[in-house]
Amino acid sequence: MPGADAGPRLAAEHEPVEALTRWLLRFTEFVATKRGLAAALHSGDPAFDALPGYFTGTLGPALEALLATASARDEIDPGLDAEELLLSVGRLCLPGPSGDDVELAHRVVELLVQGMRFRAITTR
Repeated sequence: MPGADAGPRLAAEHEPVEALTRWLLRFTEFVATKRGLAAALHSGDPAFDALPGYFTGTLGPALEALLATASARDEIDPGLDAEELLLSVGRLCLPGPSGDDVELAHRVVELLVQGMRFRAITTR
C-alpha cells in the first residue's frame, strides 16, 4: 500500500504535483496489483462496505495534504476532494477485458493528473 507515511517523504523530495503524482501512482499500483480489490471497492456487496472507509481513513489525510500543497501553489484544481480521488483511482484500476494492466492504469492516472492541472490553469 502507498502508506500514509509516503506522503510527507514524497512532499519533501519533490515538487507538489510530482509528489502527488508519485503517490497516486503508488496507490494505483497497489490497487491494480491486488486482484479483485478495485472490483470489491465498487461491487456494492455489503461484505466490502468497510473498504472505502478504511482507505479514506488511512490514506485520506496523506492525500489531502498533497492536494492542499499543490492547490496552494495553484498547480491543481482547488476543489478536489481526497475521498473522491481515491474512489476514482480505484475505478480506473478495475481490470479490463485483458485482465489487470498496471501500466495502463498508470497512464490513465497520469492523464487524470494532467486534467487536474489543466482545470487549475483554466479556472485562474
